[in-house]
Amino acid sequence: MFWKFDLHTTSHIDQLLDREDVTLRELMEEDDVLQECKAQNRRLLLFLAQDHCMQELVTLITTEPPADLEERSRFKFPNIACELLTSDVSIVNDKLGGDESLLEMLYRFLEQEPPLNPLLASFFSKTIGNLIARKTEQLITFLKKKEGFIGLVLKHIDASAMMDLLLRLISCVEPAPLRQEVLHWLNEEKLVQRLTELIHTGKDEEVSGQRQSNASQTLCDIIRLSRDQANQMQENVEADPLLAVLESQESVASLLKNMFEGERSEASIVNGTQVLLTLLETRRSGLEGLMDLYSQGYERSYTVNSSILNAIEPHLKDFQQLLLDPPKKSAILTTVGVLEQPLGNARLHVARLVAALLQTTAPSLCQELCNLATMDLLLDLFFKYSWNNFLHFQVELCVAAILNHPSSEDRPSPGLQNHDGKSLFQKCRLVQRILDAWEENDKIQSEGGTRRGNMGHLTRIANMVVQNLEKGPVQAQITDLIKELPEDCIGRWESFVDETLRETNRKNTVELRDLKASKGGWKNNIT
Repeated sequence: MFWKFDLHTTSHIDQLLDREDVTLRELMEEDDVLQECKAQNRRLLLFLAQDHCMQELVTLITTEPPADLEERSRFKFPNIACELLTSDVSIVNDKLGGDESLLEMLYRFLEQEPPLNPLLASFFSKTIGNLIARKTEQLITFLKKKEGFIGLVLKHIDASAMMDLLLRLISCVEPAPLRQEVLHWLNEEKLVQRLTELIHTGKDEEVSGQRQSNASQTLCDIIRLSRDQANQMQENVEADPLLAVLESQESVASLLKNMFEGERSEASIVNGTQVLLTLLETRRSGLEGLMDLYSQGYERSYTVNSSILNAIEPHLKDFQQLLLDPPKKSAILTTVGVLEQPLGNARLHVARLVAALLQTTAPSLCQELCNLATMDLLLDLFFKYSWNNFLHFQVELCVAAILNHPSSEDRPSPGLQNHDGKSLFQKCRLVQRILDAWEENDKIQSEGGTRRGNMGHLTRIANMVVQNLEKGPVQAQITDLIKELPEDCIGRWESFVDETLRETNRKNTVELRDLKASKGGWKNNIT
């Protein structure tokens, strides 16, 4: 009975192609045109590969649709055109990558005045990206002949699609010798220097802010991509020239100059600091890696290129000044009331940078932070902004880094002491601040007030001190420093550790166990 039925159905695409006057638009109206293209429908592919069809497809992805069209359908055909051009079908790739007139049509999209239409920019970037991967040599040869290519891409860097295009050039070119050739070309075009130059305040703050942000993100991505590639390559492979420039003292100094010269802006400080933080990354294990500081100390080495640290050190005083006098911010309404002077993103990023610098354990740098009393200032902010958990976490990391600094016998210079550790207990009065803050919070709660938002972090900091009194790289030094506290303070601290902190830890453990149990019960109820 089965064979009585003819289950073969002819695609409506094929029926349309039977007509001599069929148009590209008619085919693009069909719901299954992309499916048929990817299924290698040869008649459709031969039709699409005709000169006039390819020109129309490229025009669609590079030309603003008429404004009088209904909004939801304005970009219907440009979207389909992009999907057809990037469907990874060899006949389409060969035609687009091998026809210089089509590449010229594509390239003219970059020659427009900014801003680019973001949707068209994404279509353009996706199409060029496909050619980078599939018709690499042809496209690279074409682009290298265009002297202004990098300048045009950077002119439109406020469009995120242009970031993607640059990163594809850096990471998607194969084989390795051709990739190295592209990297040298980009380096000759001063890509890193030109991106760095974009991180400063411009006249049009909104556009400039987006341009700065994208330039910063591109530099961060180049650093990470280049380091990942270097880790995967064999030892005898030539070094990445872009990464070498980024890690050079001259490049880092140029970035810092752009951040601090002239009128300070939060955008340039934040975006510049993000690049510095990426340069200071020594492993990409996220929050868990940073939290290893509490339990593992510095068993896994942190090595940061000394040229980066040498460039940053003279500017520590500038970062310190930002903590004291940040870019002005308007008052904001929060869930706990009006905050007249918000902490601001600039100061938060400075805290992040200080935490990263302390984790390098570079002696001269840590000493300079100690001389500037940066940690004292960060603790002031920790208690002042009692609801900013982002700040609290960074300060917590700073304390962890200081308490885990190698002892004098582990350091390269004999007799060099943990000065920042000493300062933490003497100048910063860490123990007294913990005790005072705890008593103040108890008083607030006894009067019916709300527990302060930094108490969880303060608990962990107190536990860190206790753990390092029991064991740790600076155990002997901390023990001596605690003994040097005023007698009444030592008594308060001992009572706090034996009673208050112990009880707090017990409650937290019980609450965590109960939470896990309740989650398990909830899961059991629904399974």
